[in-house]
Amino acid sequence: MDLVLCHTTADFDALGAAVGLCVLRPGSRIVLTGGCHPTVRDFLALHRDEYPLIERRSVNPQQIRSISIVDASGRDRLGKAAEWLDLPHLSEIEVFDHHLEAHLDIRATVTQIEAVGATTTLIVEKLKNQAENSDTPSRLLPSEATVMALGIHVDTGSLTFEGATARDAIALGWLMEQGASLGVIAEYVEPGLSPQLQDLLREALNNLRSETLHGYSIAWVLLSTEAYVPGLSSLASRLLDLTETDALLLGNVYKFGENENNRNIDPESPVSNRLTIIGRSRIEGTNLSELFKPFGGGGHARAASLATRDVDALLTLNLLADELKAQIPHPPTARELMSSPVRSIRPETSVGEAHRILLRYGHSGLSVVDAGDRLAGIISRRDIDIALHHGFSHAPVKGYMTPQLKTIAPDTLLPEIESLMVTYDIGRLPVLANGQLVGIVTRTDVLRELHQQKARDRGSSAELSYCAVPESVEQLLRSRISPELWQLLSIAANIAQNRGWQLYIVGGAVRDLLLATDDTLALTDIDLVVDGKCGSDDSGAGVELASSLQKLYPEARLDVHGQFQTAALLWHKDSAFGSLWVDIATARTEFYPYPAANPEVEASSIRQDLYRRDFTINALAVRLGIPRSGELLDFFCGLLDLESKQIRVLHANSFIEDPTRIYRAVRFAVRLGFEIEPQTEGYIRNALASGIYYRIQGENGRAPALETRLKSELKYILQAPYWKVALQMLGDLQALRCIHPSLELDRELWRQLRLLDRCLDGRRRKKEEGRRKKEEGSSATDSVTDLTDVKDRRKKEKGRGEKEEGRGKKEQTIPNSQFPIPDAQSPMPNSPFPIINIPDWQMRLEVLIAYLAPEYRGKVAANLQLPADSIKRLEVLEAGKKQLAENLPKCDLPSQLVLLLRNYELPVLIAIALQSPRSARRQIWEYLTRWANVEPPLNGNDLKALGYKPGPGFKRMLDDLLAAKLDGDLGDRATALSFLAQRYPQV
Repeated sequence: MDLVLCHTTADFDALGAAVGLCVLRPGSRIVLTGGCHPTVRDFLALHRDEYPLIERRSVNPQQIRSISIVDASGRDRLGKAAEWLDLPHLSEIEVFDHHLEAHLDIRATVTQIEAVGATTTLIVEKLKNQAENSDTPSRLLPSEATVMALGIHVDTGSLTFEGATARDAIALGWLMEQGASLGVIAEYVEPGLSPQLQDLLREALNNLRSETLHGYSIAWVLLSTEAYVPGLSSLASRLLDLTETDALLLGNVYKFGENENNRNIDPESPVSNRLTIIGRSRIEGTNLSELFKPFGGGGHARAASLATRDVDALLTLNLLADELKAQIPHPPTARELMSSPVRSIRPETSVGEAHRILLRYGHSGLSVVDAGDRLAGIISRRDIDIALHHGFSHAPVKGYMTPQLKTIAPDTLLPEIESLMVTYDIGRLPVLANGQLVGIVTRTDVLRELHQQKARDRGSSAELSYCAVPESVEQLLRSRISPELWQLLSIAANIAQNRGWQLYIVGGAVRDLLLATDDTLALTDIDLVVDGKCGSDDSGAGVELASSLQKLYPEARLDVHGQFQTAALLWHKDSAFGSLWVDIATARTEFYPYPAANPEVEASSIRQDLYRRDFTINALAVRLGIPRSGELLDFFCGLLDLESKQIRVLHANSFIEDPTRIYRAVRFAVRLGFEIEPQTEGYIRNALASGIYYRIQGENGRAPALETRLKSELKYILQAPYWKVALQMLGDLQALRCIHPSLELDRELWRQLRLLDRCLDGRRRKKEEGRRKKEEGSSATDSVTDLTDVKDRRKKEKGRGEKEEGRGKKEQTIPNSQFPIPDAQSPMPNSPFPIINIPDWQMRLEVLIAYLAPEYRGKVAANLQLPADSIKRLEVLEAGKKQLAENLPKCDLPSQLVLLLRNYELPVLIAIALQSPRSARRQIWEYLTRWANVEPPLNGNDLKALGYKPGPGFKRMLDDLLAAKLDGDLGDRATALSFLAQRYPQV
């Protein structure tokens, strides 16, 4: 274990430097050796989970490998943790500090003590240097950049203290580039005040008037001075922080002479009252700039000012305070923020079982309820970790849970929730209704809502540009879909709202909406998610909503999948909706019992539902229905990835759990023109290199993700127009190993796929040509071709082809001079290309499988659940290949070639041709393009009309006629009749 120690009563510089070291050395943990500064304490009350903090009592000294100390160089500043410095097995002790006058009494192996304004600057310089010299530089998280920027701001007085240096400014500038939040910095930085402003601060605190509305505190005060006072904005900010007010109007009235700025002041010049008002607000929805505009003021929505004259100062200030109150929106309630249903356990549940549940669902704590489902306590991951550390995995959780709880009601407002969390350092608040646990609000829920508020506020959008949120997705959606579809969504939202549920449109529809550049968006597949409990019906809210909609739209077909709590409404060639698929699901979470398994699902919250999705760009949702209709839910910064045009996975084990996500990552990247984010690509390569899929397949007998689900992804890719690019990307990732561990896209396999594509293109062109001629009214007649002197004709055609190639004509040829595929202008034989009743994508997939060793082909095809005839073809492919290799060289005449090859299925012949030498490929191709559809000059009816008796002899007679025609021995019908009379005279 690598530890980073902060000094006792840690300040932001110590915390920021420690966080930076953890970025430099992943896996390190931070120990606050003895409390922290009150401002840091308040900051960590909201942001603790974003940093790798560990309590001193949870550290096992024997597991400590190295220790780094930041912003301190004396043992006396480390409290009891100083004892760890004497451990004999430590590999390294480092000291980073900027206090040159301090006495160093730590036996360190590495020291860096330099004259800069903040220790954090030293660490930031290392991070900046690492980023500039890395081939694949990675950005800091906004939370990391922000706390490091706070460290520099606080210790340098925002670069105003005497000890501040240019190095601090450069480090701070780099952190701003990395996404440090100015809003958060402004909230925790404490600039100094001049003596005059300090006197006014005391006066303001004594005369401040305040009022609480919708959970927000609004304050206003009027100060009177002899003259204009500079720095009132700093005074307003300090007053706002000290009083913990959400909005403040600070007025200053003073006397101002008309000639006051003139050096020759006239004592008789008129004097008037001047009023300056500074406004500050932290409340979403308020706009101080608009509030001050009638008085000639302006600024930003959250920070503005005005200056006016000859008005009643107190009346004006009170009027503005009333108008400010009118702007304040109703804040979100616990009901809107909470996650529901709540994962709960009984007091008798063991610590080990509780840990397993946390691991399964990714929670940071669990609610404990008694036999009557009444809340008994909460146990956090930290509590469980400590219990496990001391060997109490079998002990009941009731001995470690927190029983005395702060709880809230569904209508508790966000400001009160935030206040409770900060005041009591609570990470989660249970929501009770009539004594029953109905939900839980976590610190993450509050932080997310606060972030969304800032992002929606145009005044702060510049500070939060790293993950901006559109202001009105509802209007965007409504303007781009048809009125009928919007009405359907509105009706669904109303039904959900009447049942106490929240309805969301999620996934690809939201992604495509935000990416669309056209005014209209043609949606044929829409995913809706219902977040809410559904009485006693086990089928879930999604199924109930779909059933209700189907009653209003009886023309839609309803499909229900109760096992997964989903239902679908399908319209086919409807006059209003066209062909539309609306999938409606209950919000759910999923758990993979083992890698590549089918997931186990159960009802959960919208956040958990989005977390189970594959990529951030597909984990977006839009709320339908009031309140906050049109709100965009972006828990994982999918918007940023849309803007950056990158595919990013939600968690590191995503591809371990479901390997088909590898194929989806490639499909979305190629289809959308995106790049796979470097870390996501690393996760893909690690998952494939681990060999976990086939290890699991051996242990469990099967891996469902590598069966039908993999075939579906292969179908999506291989039938798409971009299949070549996608397949090359899969080959580069070595992802074809998901089909079989030995399958790789080498030069030979790629050559076979291109040969097949030329073959399919040739067939496609002939079909299109025939269709075009039919549409133009021309009739193509297959006259009996004079096939006498076949050898001469073939020689002439070969010579003509060589001449055309020399003149640069458009005849398509396989690279390396393989057999030619004529284009539409090339003279084709009288017979069209034989019809292949197999989709192109399946032909390509069979070529991939056929490249495996013969003993694997049938097994892989069966594993992918291909059709029975496909499995059979792949199983007999090797035997057919050997037979043709032996017999094709013996075919000197066309009739011999036809009689040999007509016994093979067309897909088998193509597969054999792709794997055969050039000479065999030419023979097979000649058969397919020239001879396969040639028919005898006479048929069975002709034979009966000539007096021949039907029977087994008919086949032999027709075969002889066909052979004679193929070999050029027959020209017209007369020669055919003569041939028949000679060979089969009638008695």
